[in-house]
Amino acid sequence: MTLDVPNLKDFDQRLRDEASEDPTLEVPHDPPTKKTQIIAIYGKGGIGKSFTLANLSCMMAEQGKRVLLIGCDPKSDTTSLLFGGKACPTIIETSTKKKLAGEEVAIGDVCFKRSGVFAMELGGPEVGRGCGGRGIIHGFELLEKLGFHDWDFDYVLLDFLGDVVCGGFGLPIARDMAQKVIVVGSNDLQSLYVANNVCSAVEYFRKLGGNVGVAGLVINKDDGSGEAQAFARSVDIPILAAIPADDDLRKKSANYQIVGTAAGPWGALFAELAENVAGAPPLRPVPLSQDGLLALFDSKDTGGDVVLEPATDADMRGKNAAPKESLEVVYDDV
Repeated sequence: MTLDVPNLKDFDQRLRDEASEDPTLEVPHDPPTKKTQIIAIYGKGGIGKSFTLANLSCMMAEQGKRVLLIGCDPKSDTTSLLFGGKACPTIIETSTKKKLAGEEVAIGDVCFKRSGVFAMELGGPEVGRGCGGRGIIHGFELLEKLGFHDWDFDYVLLDFLGDVVCGGFGLPIARDMAQKVIVVGSNDLQSLYVANNVCSAVEYFRKLGGNVGVAGLVINKDDGSGEAQAFARSVDIPILAAIPADDDLRKKSANYQIVGTAAGPWGALFAELAENVAGAPPLRPVPLSQDGLLALFDSKDTGGDVVLEPATDADMRGKNAAPKESLEVVYDDV
């Protein structure tokens, strides 16, 4: 497996140069030729990315695929469901401890397996003690030292927090590290706002010549109200799966039970998701404007009927407002 990471100096220059290309034009790209599919999953915090990924990865492993799941969220909770609620030692904290002890990090220190799935957490700094995005970059630098480019997997699934837009969290899109992106959302404005931001980021870097595309949307906790389906149609991406808002799923997830298995009642759903994820091509989305996003919802629920009323100088001065003699010189018509 080889990741083609652009020269950073050249890449920075590309970011500075605004693309003059018409965004409606199709950017040619080649289908992935590598055996390994590297897929970045984005979504609003708490939307169910970890639930979706844990069950998806287990189903893929059950289907005979070699799967590596990497948590790229500072909360380090991507693997919690997979490991029955147990905390997985993160790469960043392990690296720090090993460095202080004068030792090198080994694969077995940070990568663990269950049900055929290999998994690890990058981790992040404690609150107020560093940049989470920089922590992601540091984590991938360490993965490279551990031989990441030579690892033999069918799928590498990267779980990224979509609410955060700073450097490290955009790594797979900005540096073409992944072949495609999947967004997880629900029928609520905030999760679709995040999904739309991810689509905007993909479109921006496609204008710069990038090749990462959006494979589709996974709707989690689908209550049938239809806003997420409308969003997918509007940005022109497919729906890979609609996971219902079901009490059985909620209880099993809360109790750290895997449902992505053919032995359970939800196996068919996750088997279809695995098939769709594997075959979905990386598409170029059509991100919505803020007004376009609000239009997917009933205006009574979003305040979409609000009209912007410009403030005046008198509004800003308040009690200090007083007319002032104009210094403007007015010339009479000659």
